Amino acid sequence: MKILNSSKGVGGILAGFRGLVDDSKKITFIGTPGFCTPFAELMGFVLRGSGKELTFISNLNFNDAKTIISTGDGMQLGKVTDPHADTVVLLGGVAMPKMGIDPEAMNEMILQVFEGSERKLVIGVCFQSVFQEQKWTDKIDFDYIIDSDLSVDLIEM
Repeated sequence: MKILNSSKGVGGILAGFRGLVDDSKKITFIGTPGFCTPFAELMGFVLRGSGKELTFISNLNFNDAKTIISTGDGMQLGKVTDPHADTVVLLGGVAMPKMGIDPEAMNEMILQVFEGSERKLVIGVCFQSVFQEQKWTDKIDFDYIIDSDLSVDLIEM
């Protein structure tokens, strides 16, 4: 494991992500509904106009994958689509223990997404090292992980 770059804020997540997927043609995000969906849409926003196809799979629901489309209101989920891709982005919500997703089952899902693809890039995007803490790095062959920490200040004025 080698740290390639350190940055701060959402901009750091997005810039790092955009650089990693420069050669990708189709990207499938896999995450939990609700919590991960907005992060997939946010990361998709920096790719709008790039010609890359974007897809979101909730949990392990391969057959219910949705497109991520650019609209006047930002990125949103669209119609059911084929989730096969050359790049998989695993979002950290899937590794949270309360979600009950088995990393072995997720690994099978990743292999299914890659069927027919020559390029196979796996990126994890998480907060507070959840993939490492939950030992998903022992089961999933990540190429890169974008790991962030959140600082929160609630300020009364």
